[in-house]
Amino acid sequence: MDVDEKYFKNISNRERAIFEGAITMGALFHQFDGTPVNIKSAESLEKAMQDAMELQPCIEKVEVTINRDMLKEIENEYDYTSLNGNMLNVKVVSVFDDSKAIIRMKYISELDYPLMYVEKFD
Repeated sequence: MDVDEKYFKNISNRERAIFEGAITMGALFHQFDGTPVNIKSAESLEKAMQDAMELQPCIEKVEVTINRDMLKEIENEYDYTSLNGNMLNVKVVSVFDDSKAIIRMKYISELDYPLMYVEKFD
């Protein structure tokens, strides 16, 4: 019996794709929240986040965008700020067998919150 059969036999392929995408989104958020960032480092931080999270099981693609306008507004004498969820727009594409899930995180102004949610699944 392989790992998938032993530990994931109680969920569907669709649920597994969503699970893996959600785990990756949570890992991304909690790993990088608080990371020092500024305009000059934003692009390399986006790439590092994408590259790291694409190593997770079932993850096909990760897209991360850090809101540059927010970075400009927060400029201070130290020339950096701490990354937070309000600055992030993230898309995680997770695939397991015949199922694909797109998990998103972005700041929703009406909620005043960086919401994580399932955007789409096949």
